[in-house]
Amino acid sequence: MLRPVIAGVDGSQESLAAAEWAAREAVRRERPLRLAHVRNWHPRQDGEPPTAAQRHLAQRALRQAEDRIRRTCPNVVVDDVQVDGPATAALLSLSEQADVLVLGSRGLSGFTGFLVGSVALGVVARCERPVVLVRAEEEAADEHLPGRDGGASVRTGYRDVVLALDLNDPCDEVIEFAFEAARTRGARLRAVHAWQPPSPLTLGPGEIGLVEGPYRAEEWLGFMTAVLQVWRDKYPGVEVVETVTQSRPQSVLVRAASGASLLVVGRRITDRPAGPRTGPVAHAAIHHVGCPVAVVPHA
Repeated sequence: MLRPVIAGVDGSQESLAAAEWAAREAVRRERPLRLAHVRNWHPRQDGEPPTAAQRHLAQRALRQAEDRIRRTCPNVVVDDVQVDGPATAALLSLSEQADVLVLGSRGLSGFTGFLVGSVALGVVARCERPVVLVRAEEEAADEHLPGRDGGASVRTGYRDVVLALDLNDPCDEVIEFAFEAARTRGARLRAVHAWQPPSPLTLGPGEIGLVEGPYRAEEWLGFMTAVLQVWRDKYPGVEVVETVTQSRPQSVLVRAASGASLLVVGRRITDRPAGPRTGPVAHAAIHHVGCPVAVVPHA
């Protein structure tokens, strides 16, 4: 049985945008869509049953999302589910059944970037399936290139899919997700790696940092080409553009994702005593990038 694309729905504008994006993604992936509503997000005690008002609000939120999806993606196969909170734990449990989990974010602010709620951050930091965050203002046309008149259009090709590629630890799960996203969209894949000159204390034998400064970018680019070659062979229809830049990875990603249809970043799954973390690059992406951000966990 195919894993569904699951979208968290709570009746907010960001969750409606996430549900609509999830519907389009389900069509692209040829997967069913499941709308999920968490009742009683913060129960006072375990096993506390939802009230009649909470059940009514849950049903209304799901119907509202389904009505919106039917207007924009009438061919998607959709069902829904209601589960009880706490919200983070409930969404993590649901994600075990998902191909992709899609959640909403309230959009960009002038000072802090993405206004990402604590539930979404908790899910991203712990989820073992890919999670996509979608801002409230996201529309179908935002994924596409402008029309001939420069206006928004859904009839043009897709904007680039951007892959944040860590060449110090390239991960197959992250790379495959990005190539598959580009393939299903017929989009160009832009792989981006940011590097910084190492200090003498961080160098190991044979590392690229030993190469003279002017040649480091060329060496990194050659390494990127080698890493991606097997994926080019597997996805011959995907056009790939490779970019290496000397700068902070967080800054490079924010610039690279401007005008993209999707940014794909990785998150390492760890058992550190400090608990789950998103990592600095994924953290910057989900807080400061305007397009949908896919966070792909990997070992």
